[in-house]
Amino acid sequence: MVPVVSLEPDSHSCWDEPLSITVRSLAPEQPVTLHSALRDEKGKLFRAHARYRADAHGELDLARAPALGGSFTGLEPMGLIWAMEPERPFWRLVKRDVQTPFVVELEVLDGHELDGGRLLARAVHERHFMAPGVRRVPVREGRVRATLFLPPGTGPFPGIIDLFGIGGGLLEYRASLLAGKGFAVMALAYFKYDDLPKVTKILRLEYFEEAVNYLLGHPQVKGPGIGLLGISKGAELCLSMASFLNGITAAVIINGSMVNVAGTLYYKEESLPASSMNLERIRVTKDGFKDIIDILNVPPEGPDQKSIIPVERSDTTFLFLVGQDDCNWKSEFYAREASKRLQAHGKKTPQIICYPEAGHYIEPPYFPWSKAAPNSLFDMPIILGGEPRAHAMAQVDAWQQLQIFFHKHLSGDKRTIPGKL
Repeated sequence: MVPVVSLEPDSHSCWDEPLSITVRSLAPEQPVTLHSALRDEKGKLFRAHARYRADAHGELDLARAPALGGSFTGLEPMGLIWAMEPERPFWRLVKRDVQTPFVVELEVLDGHELDGGRLLARAVHERHFMAPGVRRVPVREGRVRATLFLPPGTGPFPGIIDLFGIGGGLLEYRASLLAGKGFAVMALAYFKYDDLPKVTKILRLEYFEEAVNYLLGHPQVKGPGIGLLGISKGAELCLSMASFLNGITAAVIINGSMVNVAGTLYYKEESLPASSMNLERIRVTKDGFKDIIDILNVPPEGPDQKSIIPVERSDTTFLFLVGQDDCNWKSEFYAREASKRLQAHGKKTPQIICYPEAGHYIEPPYFPWSKAAPNSLFDMPIILGGEPRAHAMAQVDAWQQLQIFFHKHLSGDKRTIPGKL
């Protein structure tokens, strides 16, 4: 009998979907090592491996067999994906072109030797970012630079604006995946893209207001309000949009600050100055990374109080998703402070979900954890925080929680999402 790798789904799946991996026709209790690999769009290699032992019938099912060592241990059916590490240090896995898949290569090697034994079986699987029927529509309307993803059908669908952080550009992978769940999602660029500003020194909320009005006016978007989804600087901007703009019903804030940072924010006659940063508080770790967790004054004091986002003005319903080991800023403090201000002004108490040992970049499921990554504000990689397994589990749960939240507050659907994501 020749060993064979069986995958379910067979040849392709969406990136956020679980993948069942089984190896059949091994010898009873045969020791094997499984390797996984993919290359990103710049050719950078990501890899993981784990050692296993087949059962008495010569079958290895990753949903039932614990890993005995390698990139992870224990029962981790998706470990060969989320535990991948970059060959180039500090390189984050990011999907730039959502119209093409990542190709994952799986190999089964005989034995548990470090250098690997004889190749027993191999499989290739495509991980896509656009579910069947999802439509990608570039948006160049007025000043707005974005991409709108629409689910199959005519709708109308609940609408969401999706914002990323200080890296800039136009990232579409979260919006494209979320469109496969029944939402019309606009991935919105706001700097370092096309004819937009190159830096965030000055940002004007009128630009974001134009994007809100565009989405609300789209014939396939369901009103009367839309949702916001943001991470890092994007989360902070979502808080500002919800505080100053109309038409926003629900917002998911992933590891966001409640003070304005890295540039002045203007809206009509009002402005929020950038919070001061005390760069002398930066610590350099023994690995040569920068730890920036203490550069902002927490709680804000003196002039920095003028940088506080007036979230109490908002009638938006909020969900805060917090990595409790976020090393970029003190996200849990900001979430709880926002909750206090909202409640003090008679507004809805926001939902706060905290994830122990999760770091800054809480991404869609199965994106590998990064210990550190470059940041455009600093001259060396900064610590992101978190531990690989805990962070991976947080991403799976957060993805489900934000879908439940948006379905409830944008669609009126109070059911939970069936099945495990």
